Amino acid sequence: MRPRTMVAAVVTVAAVAGGGFAVTGIAQPGPQDSGRQRTGLPTTTAPIEQGDLVNSTSVDGTLGYSRESKLNAGAAGTLTWISGTGSTVKRDGRLYAVDGKDIRLMYGSEPMYRDLKSGDKGADVRQLKANLRALGYGSGLAADGTFTPGTVDAVKRWQKAHGVTQSGRVGPGQIAFATGPVRVQSAEAAVGDRTSPGQKVMTTTSSDRVVQLQLKVSDAALAKDGATVRVELPDGTTTSGTVSAVGATAKAGDDPNDKTPRIAVTVTFDDPGKVTGIDKSPATVKLSGETRRNVLSVPVGALLALDDGSFGVQVVRDGKAREVRVRLGMFAQGRVEITGTGLHSGLRVGVPST
Repeated sequence: MRPRTMVAAVVTVAAVAGGGFAVTGIAQPGPQDSGRQRTGLPTTTAPIEQGDLVNSTSVDGTLGYSRESKLNAGAAGTLTWISGTGSTVKRDGRLYAVDGKDIRLMYGSEPMYRDLKSGDKGADVRQLKANLRALGYGSGLAADGTFTPGTVDAVKRWQKAHGVTQSGRVGPGQIAFATGPVRVQSAEAAVGDRTSPGQKVMTTTSSDRVVQLQLKVSDAALAKDGATVRVELPDGTTTSGTVSAVGATAKAGDDPNDKTPRIAVTVTFDDPGKVTGIDKSPATVKLSGETRRNVLSVPVGALLALDDGSFGVQVVRDGKAREVRVRLGMFAQGRVEITGTGLHSGLRVGVPST
């Protein structure tokens, strides 16, 4: 076998469907390589290793909160109180007050867009009744979307508990719906301001901490929905997390010097109660993709570009060197999985000297 040119860590790999990787380009010998044929032993060698090979990458992200949304006023009047920035509001908690009357939080996906009264029907009625049951004011209410006389009584008990007129009706001037507890990210109005229905009062998020990151499209296979990740927090501690959302559309990155297409990825924490750190502070996410177990691998730089387009390694043993053609598997961690005749863990292969 005629000597070939060593591939000095210039193999280009790209993500392909299914999370695997494939060689897409090889640097060819330049003028400086033409006389550097392997006629003797390489100056540097590395061992063939056997073990697990994990395709992973670390991506910088931002610690924050999920589901940012705006909360609009439900009543006209003067803003007399508002929850402070950074505070968390749970079911039946005060969000803000207009003309001294509190608007409280209830859980539900439907917005509070009308006054609800006896005889009304709809998804908003269903979720109102679910909240009244959860708060202990309507344990006997049916889980349906009809505003019954029993619902009227439950609303009156709720109103009495908060010291407001017991009308048995409820509307945007008394409650606002959100999918769960909310965190006040910022107040868009101040005490003393005049409000009107539909006017933005505050920006809220969920109360759960998340990491938001922009991932290169070439690494998209590593961020499958539900994938387990490790997150390094601003204080240097590390915790586990899960990919909870992956964007469906790629767009250029925010860095003016790097317009590589990226997708938005959200990571939630397995134990959010233990996560601390200032909002918008940096966090690093380690994404692990495919794992190949108990395979042979060599440094990428040990690959040889053979004339027929295949690859090989230069095995060094007993003071002699020989070329062995190999088949390539997964690229990860600066190494490449190989299979070939007579190869085993511990054999040494030539690599470029540094």
